[in-house]
Amino acid sequence: MIKINLLPFRAARKKENIKRQISVYVLSVLLLVCLMVLGFLRLNGTLNQVRAEKARKAKELAKYKDTNRQLAKIKKRIKQIKAKLQVIRSLEKDKIGPVQLLDEIAMAVPRDKLWLRSLKEHKGKLSLVGTAMDNETVALFMNNLEATPHIKTVDLKRTKLKVLKKYKLSLTDFELDCKTYAYKEKRKVRPGKSKGRKGSRRRR
Repeated sequence: MIKINLLPFRAARKKENIKRQISVYVLSVLLLVCLMVLGFLRLNGTLNQVRAEKARKAKELAKYKDTNRQLAKIKKRIKQIKAKLQVIRSLEKDKIGPVQLLDEIAMAVPRDKLWLRSLKEHKGKLSLVGTAMDNETVALFMNNLEATPHIKTVDLKRTKLKVLKKYKLSLTDFELDCKTYAYKEKRKVRPGKSKGRKGSRRRR
């Protein structure tokens, strides 16, 4: 019977398997390292692009910053000009208003039948004192005043008969209270509402 010793073949195969596993492991590690290097290079390239884009945007922003400063100055200047124009318009309105009011009062006076002795205006309240030929003339003057654009209301405060014995003439002294375009009525708080609020607080 012939006996063959297979131990050397098994040892050689085992060594070959070990070498193959080591080779596969080394190749896997090299492949992984190559992939990591490629990923790093790609990320580094992307990072460089982002940095370059950031630098370009920073330059553009610096240019626009000067433009924004100029725009801010222009807007501020426009705002100041608008404020000045508003003041000028209000001054012109305040200047023209009284002149037109005096002109309208003069036009409303019946000629040779009524004379004004006093004219006072404060915060839209106008007081007129004068003398008329009769009560009808006073009523005509009041109607003329109410028809003017700058006078809102006309109220007769008092009338008094004045007799000139020397000239044998009877005249009528009068006083009128008017509200002009500049009059602003004050808002009054209703007492009922305030009481209701106090009552509701006490209930709580």
